[in-house]
Amino acid sequence: MTMYIDSGDRLHHEQGAKFALTCPHCQVLAHMSPVSVPGYAALQSFRPSQVGVVFRCDSCNAPVFLKFPVKLYGSSRVELGTDYRELERAPEHFAYFTHLPEEPELLFREALVCFSAGAFNGFASLCRRTAQAVFADLGDNGRLSMFDELSEIREFTGLDAETFNVLRKVLFGSDDEPRPNIPLLDAYQAGVLLEVLRDLLYEAYVRRGQLTQALMVRRYSAADERASVASLPRVG
Repeated sequence: MTMYIDSGDRLHHEQGAKFALTCPHCQVLAHMSPVSVPGYAALQSFRPSQVGVVFRCDSCNAPVFLKFPVKLYGSSRVELGTDYRELERAPEHFAYFTHLPEEPELLFREALVCFSAGAFNGFASLCRRTAQAVFADLGDNGRLSMFDELSEIREFTGLDAETFNVLRKVLFGSDDEPRPNIPLLDAYQAGVLLEVLRDLLYEAYVRRGQLTQALMVRRYSAADERASVASLPRVG
């Protein structure tokens, strides 16, 4: 995505009106319209390394603040880097906490807080601790099963080797070394890690819990039906 501010103080980007983010206020994936852009003359005069732009969420009209690194000061425009930072982020959620054991639930809740705050390396550390708590709960077979799930995710999503190795090191790395081997994450890698760990937790606990609950409901329903039939008066 190329983005720049021209000499007329207008913001341009490749996606045009299709530039979209998850709004931190209404939490809807919505188009963003620029409403406050730094002046070109002021930028050329002071040449800051970062600039802030205020957008309007087209869904709820709330202001959304983004900070961009400056890539280049040109003769007629100021080019912005693509690795922008959201000063406010929509909080991340997991809908199935009730299915998780106490320790993985606590650690993953705190991991989501770190991710929502943009503390991606703190998020990675808590993901490692969440995975360790899950392995302790499920045992060696559970660890092997989750690694197989991770490999399957790699195959059907076409995940590149570099990102896969980052996920593998974060979730399945050893802490026997004096310094835990947890790689540093960028925003994209942290986002992939979040979605993958959500899926792994769903497969490890939620699917089983929901199916067990559904079967229990069926068992009680069948027992009630048998009791109702047995209570009917006999004819003849």
